Amino acid sequence: MTTTIYLILTAVAGLVLGLIIMQIIQKKKSSSIIKKSEQQARRIIKKSHQESDRIKKEKMLQAKERFIELKLDHEKVINQREKKINEIENQVREKEKNLNKELQRNKDLNRSFEQKSSNLDQRIQKFDRKSQSLDEAEKKYQIKLEEISGLTAEEAKKELITSLEDKAKTDAMSFIQNSIEEAKLSAEQEAKKIIIGTIQRIGTEEAVENCVSVFNLESDDVKGRIIGREGRNIRAIEAATGVEIIVDDTPEAIILSCFDPVRREIARLSLHRLVTDGRIHPARIEEVVNKTSKQIENEIAEVGKRTVIDLGIHGLNPALIKIIGRMKYRSSYGQNLLQHSREVAKLCGVMASELGLNPKLAKRAGLLHDIGKVPEEESELPHAILGMQWAEKYGEKPDVCNAIGAHHDEVEMTSLLSPIIQVCDAISGARPGARRQVLDSYIQRLKDLEEIALDFNGVSKAYAIQAGRELRVIVESEKVSDNNAAELSFQISQKIQTDMTYPGQVKITVIRETRAVNVAK
Repeated sequence: MTTTIYLILTAVAGLVLGLIIMQIIQKKKSSSIIKKSEQQARRIIKKSHQESDRIKKEKMLQAKERFIELKLDHEKVINQREKKINEIENQVREKEKNLNKELQRNKDLNRSFEQKSSNLDQRIQKFDRKSQSLDEAEKKYQIKLEEISGLTAEEAKKELITSLEDKAKTDAMSFIQNSIEEAKLSAEQEAKKIIIGTIQRIGTEEAVENCVSVFNLESDDVKGRIIGREGRNIRAIEAATGVEIIVDDTPEAIILSCFDPVRREIARLSLHRLVTDGRIHPARIEEVVNKTSKQIENEIAEVGKRTVIDLGIHGLNPALIKIIGRMKYRSSYGQNLLQHSREVAKLCGVMASELGLNPKLAKRAGLLHDIGKVPEEESELPHAILGMQWAEKYGEKPDVCNAIGAHHDEVEMTSLLSPIIQVCDAISGARPGARRQVLDSYIQRLKDLEEIALDFNGVSKAYAIQAGRELRVIVESEKVSDNNAAELSFQISQKIQTDMTYPGQVKITVIRETRAVNVAK
């Protein structure tokens, strides 16, 4: 029993001792962990301080770099502004220089006028002196007459007055004639100076209009695809565009012949698309021609916009801009109408500036003076009157409208712009190589051929090809039968034979096509 108790006490004492030892060990471990934690915390704090210093340095460096970038951008903006300011200053100096020249010119003109005025005053004084001497001579003459002839003073006075009147009239007429001749001479010299200076300041190119275009091919194999089976493709292209396609032995090229540049351009672009795409058949041809026609309409509007922007003309009605674009595809006596109008506008601007008029208004009238030559439908009115009516319709100023209508003397000139437009139009058209009368008469003959065919019932389209030696007439199948087609061809030939004069022969070909179209849904 005692032994057991002893063992229990020993075990309890050992357990207590073990717990104490464990607690001591645990406390040592805790203290070591705390020390390690404190050391680790100090290392972390130190590392964080280092990291914060590094980040702070990086941020400061970035801030400096950003500051430098902003400074450079600011300096660039300032330099650009300074450059613009310098440009504006240069423009102001140039304008001031031109203004000084103009003022000097006005001063010279004033001095010239003053000199002429002084000369006129001197002549008047001379005339007065002559009058005084004539009065004295009259008195002496009167006394002598009274002494010699024994005439009364009244009779002598009448005779003297008659002789003096004749002498005064002669002197006055001589003086007036000299003054008029001198004024005419100076005015003619000044006008020549202005016109010559204007022509020298405007550089122009000579315009030559052709009636054919060459379409280049990659190989001669494409010619067969363009012609098609039994020629159906080439006939479809000619019917859709009104252009004659000449396929001959010329290597890798075919020729497009037509007097209308718009039709020729549509045919050229359509052929380019068809050859590039590779699908060439009648249905595809019609689709491509329609798309190309719309593209040409858009290009006409774009050409009009570029023209008015280049000339610095603002506020034009969109309809007038489109009319200006159409002038690119028209010619007058072989001279491209748009190029001619641009040239006239520049000449008018320079001449108006020389004469002290509004150059912008003169440019506007010069550009629009021939818009009556490009109507969408034929009109019996002269092109100047038609252009004036369009200008009035689309809100142009009365001076511009009068200048357009009066540049061929169809209406009376009521503005100073009108003679300027007339003169500049003559300058542009009269220079060597500008116009060719032969081309214009040739195109007019082709148009007359087409108009004769279009006057007959059932005719939808008419195209003059082969330089006017052949007229192809496309009729509506619902209105003209096969039997009537032959009769129509004969009637057109007789009409041409009686109403027109032309070299050689004209072949009339009437084309009638019947289509059956259904849609599968």
